[in-house]
Amino acid sequence: MSITSLPFLALVAGGLVLYYLCPKGGRWVVLLALSCVFYLSGGWGAGCYLLFTALTTWAAGLALGRLNAALDALPAGEGRRAAARGPERGKRLTVLFVLLANFGLLYAVKYWDFTASLAGGLGLTLPTLDLLVPLGLSFYTFQAVGYVIDTYRGKVEPEKNPLKYLLFVSFFPQMTQGPIGRYGELAPQLLRGNGFSWENCRAGLTDILAGLLKKLVLADRAGVVVSAVIDHYTEYSGSVIAFAVLLYCLQIYCDFSGGIDLVRGVARLYGVELAENFRRPFFATSVADFWRRWHISLGTWMKDYVFYPLSLSRPFLKLGKFTRRRVGGRLGKLIPSALATFVVYLIIGFWHGAQWKYVAFGIWNGTIISLSQLLKPTFSAWRARLDRLGESGLYHAFEVLRTFLLVFIGRYLARGIGFMAAVNMLLATVFRFTPSDLWNGTLMGLGLAGIDYWVLLIGTIILFVIETIQEKQGSLAAFLDRRPAVLQWLVVMAGLLCLLYFGIFREGYIASQFIYQQY
Repeated sequence: MSITSLPFLALVAGGLVLYYLCPKGGRWVVLLALSCVFYLSGGWGAGCYLLFTALTTWAAGLALGRLNAALDALPAGEGRRAAARGPERGKRLTVLFVLLANFGLLYAVKYWDFTASLAGGLGLTLPTLDLLVPLGLSFYTFQAVGYVIDTYRGKVEPEKNPLKYLLFVSFFPQMTQGPIGRYGELAPQLLRGNGFSWENCRAGLTDILAGLLKKLVLADRAGVVVSAVIDHYTEYSGSVIAFAVLLYCLQIYCDFSGGIDLVRGVARLYGVELAENFRRPFFATSVADFWRRWHISLGTWMKDYVFYPLSLSRPFLKLGKFTRRRVGGRLGKLIPSALATFVVYLIIGFWHGAQWKYVAFGIWNGTIISLSQLLKPTFSAWRARLDRLGESGLYHAFEVLRTFLLVFIGRYLARGIGFMAAVNMLLATVFRFTPSDLWNGTLMGLGLAGIDYWVLLIGTIILFVIETIQEKQGSLAAFLDRRPAVLQWLVVMAGLLCLLYFGIFREGYIASQFIYQQY
């Protein structure tokens, strides 16, 4: 069931009636029922994957809760350390089981066939599985594993009711593409029985409208050109390829952030505030800053559950001692952290898919960010000597454009049909750049009419203006609240008309699925 379809909107509308008619104590049951209907609409097989993750992590949470209680009950004194060894070992084994079971399932579904192809290249024969990737597999897996680790660390108390826990894992708005929620923040909102609020209703509908505009008007329109060019890149010059990759930057941002706006809006209608997942990434002044603004919930998950455990692990602590002794200075201290950062972005690249292009995408981002960490003292000293330049608006614009160029290059890797195809696209952009192809009629043969290019241009400008306001003044809703009610209604009605005319009722329009839907 697509979240832009009429059945989904009917599910949301009907669910709202049931939710607010039900007594507060039972409203979580309505949310669970809606989540089950939504997820099982994609097939019972996908539901089995979800149930496996929910049951294993729920049981692990209970076991960790008992072990934490046993540790807390130990008396203080000399014998405590020896008595704690058993429960501590039990906790580690429990977490290890959860990691192996759930990431093993994720690996089998998404990466086993890639492994089989690598083995084939080495002369080994491994069977392929050809398993269908269930909706939102990596998102709910990360969310559930995060709960287990938080329980292990004593940050949250385990949920004893399996159905309440299942709601946390399966809450239907976020199943398509996140954001990845934390139990301590999300579960209380789902279980408390929220009261109706006109403010939540208005904010939720505004977010839904914004998400649909991004997806249906901009992302799907841009995607027509992106697919036409990049899937057949050998037929086009470097200028057309660069134009398509530029549109891909627009497409993936509006597709992903538009979907997040939509699901956050739906959740808001039920009084649930999902985590922020985008914060105007194209205003970033470095690649690291870009990733702090892009897919925020994945970045913070990786920081809390991969980067810190890795950088504080025994091998990395030993590496830190070695580099401080052999290299010395601040550089010696930074090398272990930079290496851990590189590993994190390599994982993020592979998370996107089991292809060499995604590995290269992770290496590209990890190398840039790690090098920037190592060279930060040099850059800081340079900026200190040129403090007036460093604080100028011109230099800020340079940082933003430089960051966008690096991100733009990375998008060749992310969208190319393969690693070598991405490399050839980059080479074509540099050595076969023919500007005249941008105005000699070539673009008109890529599936869009002239009016569509105008819609993309004007829509991008409007999006840039809106995000500039948000970057400088915070929330757009707060900005509009300070304006007359007539202006607020005009903005909403204009957005609705644009959605209907340029999106839903556009001639020949067929909504595409969200890019991150099968991640």
